[in-house]
Amino acid sequence: MSSAAIVLAGGAGTRLQASENKVYLPVGGRPLLAWSLSAFDAAESIAKIVLVIRAEDAERADALLAEHPVGKLAAVVVGGTTRHASERAGLEVLAGGIDAGVVDLVCIHDAARPFVRASLLERVLAVAQRHGGAIPGLAVDAPMLLRTGSGGGAAEPVATDDLRRVQTPQAFRGPELLAAFRRAEVAGFAGVDTAETVARFSALDVHVVDGDHDNIKVTFVEDLFAVEALAARWSG
Repeated sequence: MSSAAIVLAGGAGTRLQASENKVYLPVGGRPLLAWSLSAFDAAESIAKIVLVIRAEDAERADALLAEHPVGKLAAVVVGGTTRHASERAGLEVLAGGIDAGVVDLVCIHDAARPFVRASLLERVLAVAQRHGGAIPGLAVDAPMLLRTGSGGGAAEPVATDDLRRVQTPQAFRGPELLAAFRRAEVAGFAGVDTAETVARFSALDVHVVDGDHDNIKVTFVEDLFAVEALAARWSG
C-alpha cells in the first residue's frame, strides 16, 4: 500500500481575526503548518506529501520549508478559491501516480489542525484501505435544536446519538477519489469537504472512525489558545 497526503494550507484566518493566513501563526515556537507537515512526514504509512497553498503565500511557504524541511514533500501547488478547488489541485498532482496504480490511498488534511496523532492517521488509513474511505469524527456532546419556523422562534430537540463532528485527515482509495472529483467538475459541484464530494460522486463505502479531541482545527481565537496549551505537552 502506498499512501499520499494532501495538506491544505489555504485558509485566510478571517474568523480568527488574524491579518495573515492562520497556518503561519506560531504555536509552541513553530507555525501551525510546520506541526501538520511534520506529523505526516514522520508517518510510516505516508510515502509522499503534496502541500496546497495560496499564491500570495508562496514566499512564506518557501521560508517555512527552508526552516522546517519535509523529507517526503513531493510538490507545492497553488490551490483554488475554494477548499474543493484546492483539493482538486492537490489530487491532480497525484493523478499520474493514482492512474498508474502507484498511489493506492490519498489522505487529505487541514493544515489548521496541527496535532495529528500517528494513531489517528494509521486508524484512518487502515479503515480506508479495508472499506474504501474513512473519516474521523467526534460524538456531539451538547444538546442541539432544530429551528422549525422562519422567524427564529420555534425549535425542536435533535437526537445526537448518531451525529458526529467531522475532522481530518480523511482518507480514500485514490482511483475512486480522483474519479469523483472529475465527475464533480463536470457537474459544477463543490463539496464542503472531501467526504461530501465522495458521497455524491462515488460508490465508496466510507466509514467513520473515532476522532481525537486534541485534533483541534484552529478557527477562532479560543482555538489558538487551546492548541498553544496542547503544544506544551503534546508528544505526537
